[in-house]
Amino acid sequence: MLGLACLLLPFGALATWAAHGLTDTGRYVRTMAPLAADPDVRLAVADAVGDGIMRAAGHDLDSGPLRGAAGPFVHDAVRSFTRTEAFRAAWDAANQALHAAVLDALRHDDARPADVTVDVAPVVARIKRQLTDDHVSFAHRIPVTHTRVPVLPAGNVDRLRKGYHVLDTAAFWLPLTAAVLAVAGIAVAACRRRAVAALGLGTALGGGLLVLAVAIGRRLTLADLPDALHRPAAGAVYDALTATLRTVSWLLLALGLAVALGSWLTGRYGRRAARRRARASAAPAADRAPEPRRARA
Repeated sequence: MLGLACLLLPFGALATWAAHGLTDTGRYVRTMAPLAADPDVRLAVADAVGDGIMRAAGHDLDSGPLRGAAGPFVHDAVRSFTRTEAFRAAWDAANQALHAAVLDALRHDDARPADVTVDVAPVVARIKRQLTDDHVSFAHRIPVTHTRVPVLPAGNVDRLRKGYHVLDTAAFWLPLTAAVLAVAGIAVAACRRRAVAALGLGTALGGGLLVLAVAIGRRLTLADLPDALHRPAAGAVYDALTATLRTVSWLLLALGLAVALGSWLTGRYGRRAARRRARASAAPAADRAPEPRRARA
């Protein structure tokens, strides 16, 4: 039972992080907010936005006097924008809208999954408000139109929805089952101190394996990216999203080792104290003189 409890504990931590740590929109936005100041993330966003502008209006920008210079000009302008407060406001608004849209699609079981789209109007409105507060010319004339941008194909929605429901169920049952098995294993153990020590070592091993799994997942995630130039940005996003999981993993490792060490020290010094008490109680009995026998009448 103790072995099964130690096995379920890291999986329970992983399921809890995925099902609850990543499904709170406010927490997600706060986690992603510092990345707006990350140079690698800003560069990746600037390149993506600049390429999108060039694809949308490339023919017009590459004609006339700006022919050949439109691309660098647009990318430089977008990179400059990523260093402003307006970009940080847009980053937070975009992450909030994206997370809310994906989460809504995962939580609602529809007969026919549809593409997940995001309305860019709130993002544009927040950029407009920030630029107006910064007294940027013509900022009040920026049009706020309701345009929906696809972010998740319908073919992936059903598969992700099933995975979400599995994680949501596992996040409740796995930690509860691990706790019940741990308590039961200690209760029925012949030597409870050794059982606690074994549970501590198993918990530490599970935490260490979880740390290793997070590191391997990072390497595999970045290796699968086709664009090597944007891997530092993807690594920064991965590190931000898994920061809580890494913290929990190290806590499991440290807590397990502390419990195992405490149990070992308690047993070792407890036996020494018991032997000293036994010798101390036996010494007066040995020094006591034997009583003289009474003479028979």
